[in-house]
Parts: sequence; C-alpha cells; structure tokens
Amino acid sequence: MKIYFPQWQGSGNGQNIEPGARTILQYLNDPEFISIPLSDISAGENADQKYHINNYDAITEQLTRLKKEIDHYQPNTIKIIGGDCGLEIVPVSYLNQKYTNLGVIWFDAHADINRPCDSPSCNFHGMPLRTLLGEGEQEMTPLLFSTISASQIHYVGLRDIDTTEQNRIDIDNIYAPRQININDLIATLTSKNITHLYLHFDFDCLEPKDYDKTYYKVPDGLLIKDAELCISALQKNFNIVGSSVLESVTTNIKELLPIEGIINTLMTN
Repeated sequence: MKIYFPQWQGSGNGQNIEPGARTILQYLNDPEFISIPLSDISAGENADQKYHINNYDAITEQLTRLKKEIDHYQPNTIKIIGGDCGLEIVPVSYLNQKYTNLGVIWFDAHADINRPCDSPSCNFHGMPLRTLLGEGEQEMTPLLFSTISASQIHYVGLRDIDTTEQNRIDIDNIYAPRQININDLIATLTSKNITHLYLHFDFDCLEPKDYDKTYYKVPDGLLIKDAELCISALQKNFNIVGSSVLESVTTNIKELLPIEGIINTLMTN
C-alpha cells in the first residue's frame, strides 16, 4: 500500500512540510499512492492544546482516518510520503501487529521518544516512539494497532536528544550509536532474530551540507552516500515491509536531486 499523508500538525506550525511532501509525490508521479485527507480542524497558531499536545484534535482526527484506511486494505507492505514523524504511530503499530519479528530503524536526528508532559515543544512529532511503546498519552491508545518494545527500536543518525529522551534510551539500552556502523547494526538485528523492518526516514538525519531542505537542520549528520549504503545493506539482509520519507520541505523538484536515490529506493523498491 502506498500512502500520501502530508500531516504537518504534529510539528506545530509545520512550515512547508505539507508542500514539501507534495513535491516528493509530484517527483515520483506514481498513481498508486492513495491520498489521505488532512483534518479541517484549526491548527498551527490558532490551535488548542490538549494533554500537552499541540493541535491534538486535528492530529487525532486525521490519524483515525489513516488507521481506518490501512485497516480496510490490510496491506502486507506500506510506503508513506509525509508529513511529520507523528504519523508513524499508525503504520508501525499495524506492521508490528502483522509481523511478530519487526525491527524499527529510525533514521532521524531526533529521538522522538518524549512523553507529552516532558516535551519542551509539545509537538507530537517528538513523541511517536514513546506513544508506540504504550507510554504516551493514553487517550491516543485507540490509534494504535499494537505497541512495540524498546528492543525493536534502532536509531541511525541520532544526535539531538533531550535529557528526558536520553534517560528513556538508557533505561532499556536502546540501540543509539553516535556513529553509523552498518555491520554492527545488521549483527544487532540478527542477534534479536529480527527478519522484517520498518525504515523511518526523516531527512534531518542527513548532514545539512549534503541536504539542507529539511524542517530542522542539525549539523554532523549522515552523509547521503552512507545513508544509501545502509538502506541497501538492510534491504539485502532483511525483508523491508514498510518505509517512509518525511519532513523534506523543498517545493522545487530540482532540489530533490541530492536525495533522489534515497527517495527512489525507499518508495519504489
């Protein structure tokens, strides 16, 4: 199942996240992508906050819509063009329910594992992994098909971490090396008997000197060539059942040139 879901409300004001997602959709020009409508509920500067989550009503309304679509189609695989990282709670929890040995590879500069009450921004795109662990806002539990365990999470490109997030990573020794080591990642996944993977790819995992058309720009990131090598190695060694490309903000298709290899690999292979 291929999904276009340009959710931006999880990032607060979400400047250019929706048009950035649309640009990737236009680049791929693939009619198989199904568009999931976003909420009409006021969000951004005019939105209300509930449960320490900005734009809560809009987010939960549209994520409910996403869940119903996935539940209806019951796909074996999911590819998503987004949007902010908060949308991941639905496809990851669905695939986790479907495959008992799922690993989650989180290509991201940020840990995205805050509880709402600990989040400095109160933006939901910093909370999806904590929600998937079943430790987030309990009012959002109906959006999940299942919950994951900490041992399923594996970070790549992580470098901008809140103290509360680091504490959560440390509690369960979540895989979070500061430098990429593809062989070590594969060995770690193999040691856990993981055979299926979801590849979450937030473009801010990349070094801004390689690609800077991202919602956040965090120095000392992954080189594009290393990200491509890592994705290729994971595809060769595991069954990729889900993938996403998120939080690119350029509206110029030509500016996607540096990352077209990543987009093509994750969305077409």
